[in-house]
Amino acid sequence: MRRHHRHPKDLKLWQFNTNPHQTFRAEPMTYDFAIVGAGIVGLATAREILRARPRSSIVVLEKETAIASHQTGHNSGVIHAGIYYAPGSLKAQFCREGASATKAFCVEHDIKFENCGKLLVATNDRERVHMEALFERAKQNGIAAERIDHAGLMQLEPNVTGIAALLIPSTGIVDYKMISAAFAKIVSAEGTEIELGTEVVAIHEDPHAIEISTAQRSWRARSLIVCAGLQSDRLAKLAGIKIDHRIVPFRGEFYTLPKSRAGLINHLIYPIPDPKLPFVGIHLTRTIDGRIIVGPNAVLGFAREGYGKFSFRPQDVLDYMAFPGFWRVIGTHFAAGVEEMRNSLWKQSYLAQCRKYCPDLSLADLEPGVAGIRAQAVLRDGTLVHDFLFAETARMLHVCNAPSPAATSAIPIARMIAEKVLARFEQL
Repeated sequence: MRRHHRHPKDLKLWQFNTNPHQTFRAEPMTYDFAIVGAGIVGLATAREILRARPRSSIVVLEKETAIASHQTGHNSGVIHAGIYYAPGSLKAQFCREGASATKAFCVEHDIKFENCGKLLVATNDRERVHMEALFERAKQNGIAAERIDHAGLMQLEPNVTGIAALLIPSTGIVDYKMISAAFAKIVSAEGTEIELGTEVVAIHEDPHAIEISTAQRSWRARSLIVCAGLQSDRLAKLAGIKIDHRIVPFRGEFYTLPKSRAGLINHLIYPIPDPKLPFVGIHLTRTIDGRIIVGPNAVLGFAREGYGKFSFRPQDVLDYMAFPGFWRVIGTHFAAGVEEMRNSLWKQSYLAQCRKYCPDLSLADLEPGVAGIRAQAVLRDGTLVHDFLFAETARMLHVCNAPSPAATSAIPIARMIAEKVLARFEQL
């Protein structure tokens, strides 16, 4: 059994200078690790560090007043199988490992989840060709998949229309905020301090430690890990790291179906994605609390953390408009962007996307839902970053991009981060 050590708040928080020839002053304690960001990746990282080095002193700094307030708490709650990702890639490996680890964690900590499975529905011959390519990719990634013909689809999903489908039985649903809360409880019991409402305004690295400051106070740590999601590029620049990317926010808007439609689908229903586009398209998702949500689309956001339809923050807009890579992305995906914006502004157009494979839906079924914001890292040349992106110094590791589905993959991502940091920690 892992030994529990005393919470840092129960320890001596100040180390006093006892040299009689110097002015007497108090200095704050130096933690082993500081983590900025109490989303699922940041909290999972604290847990993995403690699993590998149980007596580590850790402080987690979160600018919001609750954990999992942004990407973690605004996703659709899907435990992805990893069918879309290039065979042999880190994303494919981590998604597959993460799905298993997430389900095992839920079993261990009595968190409700369900293996409901996912159907990718082809509605025409072109989509069937893409479906066959996904079937081959599933085999290469070691993911169980089954081709379903039209008759089989009708038997599984009477309210869904398509000429064929691909069944992924291992796809599941869960509440990632509950998983994050469980991580927080675990690490707190091991002595980790989670400081909410602490927005970092300065980061300074010296040969001995990192100083992380808010407007009110500062913390010192031997090593710093930044898992800041939508603010990751700004935290990297704040720390003096030169980066060649920006975070561009994309809003994903969802509708919720009325309770009377709760039995509309038995699986998660996804379209066959267009391989030329970066997002998978509007789908029907069952949630672990019994709802069905429809979405998301993918429209350019005008605020990194503004979830309302007309949220606008000038600083966020000016930030990406001043970046050359943004305009290259707009040029490359202009037609798709216009269509996504039309779907956002015109409910009938949004509905048309859903009715391609679920024709029984009506405008009255699309009730107001939530929105999420994806932190899309964009390089200066306009490349959308779909892989992991880190920035490092001797004492810092910044997670500049943890690609979707980061929530599913949080445990192996955190293990990789912990291994990276611990490998050099004792040499600091």
